[in-house]
Amino acid sequence: MGIRQTQPSPSAHRAPHLPEHHALPLPQTLGQLRASRDFSETRLRTRRVKDEMRENLIARLRTRESIFPGIIGYEDTVVPQIVNAVLSRQNFILLGLRGQAKSRILRALTALLDEYAPYIAGCEIRDNPYLPICRRCRDLIMELGDATPLGWMTRDERYVEKLATPDVTVADLIGDLDPIKAARGGHDLASEMTMHYGLLPRANRGIFAVNELPDLAGKIQVALFNIMQEGDVQIKGYPVRLELDLALVFSANPEDYTARGKIVTPLKDRIGSEIRTHYPETLEEGIAITTQEAWTEREFGEAVIPQYLREVIEQVAFTAREDKKVDKRSGVSQRLPISTLELSVSNAERRALLHGESLVAPRVGDLYTALPGITGKLELEYEGEMKGADTVVRDIVRGAIGKVFDKYFSDVNTQQIEQWFNLGGTVKISDDQPAQATLQELKQIQGLTEKLAPLGVKSNDGPEVITAAAEFLLEGMCAHRRISRNEERSFAAERKQKQERTVERVEAEREYEQWQTRRSRRGSFN
Repeated sequence: MGIRQTQPSPSAHRAPHLPEHHALPLPQTLGQLRASRDFSETRLRTRRVKDEMRENLIARLRTRESIFPGIIGYEDTVVPQIVNAVLSRQNFILLGLRGQAKSRILRALTALLDEYAPYIAGCEIRDNPYLPICRRCRDLIMELGDATPLGWMTRDERYVEKLATPDVTVADLIGDLDPIKAARGGHDLASEMTMHYGLLPRANRGIFAVNELPDLAGKIQVALFNIMQEGDVQIKGYPVRLELDLALVFSANPEDYTARGKIVTPLKDRIGSEIRTHYPETLEEGIAITTQEAWTEREFGEAVIPQYLREVIEQVAFTAREDKKVDKRSGVSQRLPISTLELSVSNAERRALLHGESLVAPRVGDLYTALPGITGKLELEYEGEMKGADTVVRDIVRGAIGKVFDKYFSDVNTQQIEQWFNLGGTVKISDDQPAQATLQELKQIQGLTEKLAPLGVKSNDGPEVITAAAEFLLEGMCAHRRISRNEERSFAAERKQKQERTVERVEAEREYEQWQTRRSRRGSFN
């Protein structure tokens, strides 16, 4: 996300978890904290997490600083709604299909927290030094007073995330009785000192995120009611309520409401805002996301990824989202083009290693080697299941190539190339031979290299670049049925399909003729 956090480094002369890099030494005791200007009791005693996030957000808005660096395509839709929820001090849920950056946005919320936050050293729930809620910290302050030692939390340490699964228990989230702690400390079981805190209390004074909320069992969702409305929790077996200071955020997939579970109505009512995420709305946004997320900077050779290939890969995702054979309720994750681009570059890298080439130039044909990265990310409808995943994906890839081909070659006359194939010419593009050898074969096609100008290819470009561009041109012509290509990537003239009558059709025609004869005979008798 472009957010860098400074990790804490304890040392002998500092309090536990005191960050190394800070303009001034941070207070080490409660007395020093009270005397400081930035962390005075007047400022921090009643300042809750949502107030803190609101203040820091206001400062970012005033300076026009980016709220969520690395999040692309949500500037006018999702981000303003999140900003409004934070300004309103509301808990919120991100609702959207898979691969829409929901978890990434939730984790980026830590940027709205203070860089460092003090807590009473050794406290399991990171108590506010000015307003402790646990018995251990209250007793410690009564005993040591201003000498009470402090610890410091960084932003990352104040974010706690839980992936909702059906086996999560109330004890996991809230807490339970700990008889071992009671025995070791010599405490009575009724003492507050025997509590074992769950994730919610341990996230005190921070952000608590629940991913895939509908997967949480209904009775566990009920356990969140109090913290959502009254702001406190009660641990099993104790008449003690902990007034926690939390910002609660959630994510959910609409498909989960029917596939696995649902959000219980009272909990949904307590969530302040329901914010809908979405896939990239334009090809350019999708390309920017894929370029940012895909691992293409390899240690071997120089990877040159042409713009038209990026467009084809992104168009595969856009075409799949519109295809009737693909289940739209499940969506097509943005991970699909990311994975496809990485696999395409890897195939080009493999080809370069085999032939000792220094330039890694992925081609459109490499998309077919990336089918394993596509088929696993699509949920098919009944019609798609009948055709088979590989067939559906190949049709989608072919349609994407054809659409991008039209962008570059709609005004280019390819009849000379078609004529070469119609006269019996064939050419095979294979990974088994180097780019230079493949290019020599392609140069046999009259007019081919001259047609590559719309792609920005020059005659002095390397054979890897020219070969990749020529293959895109041929693949685009295949997509429009001007020439044909078999599974071995051998290009030839388009096979003219002769309409042959099947046995069933002949039988049907014979039966129809017999019916017409019988009908005419009955008419003559009348």
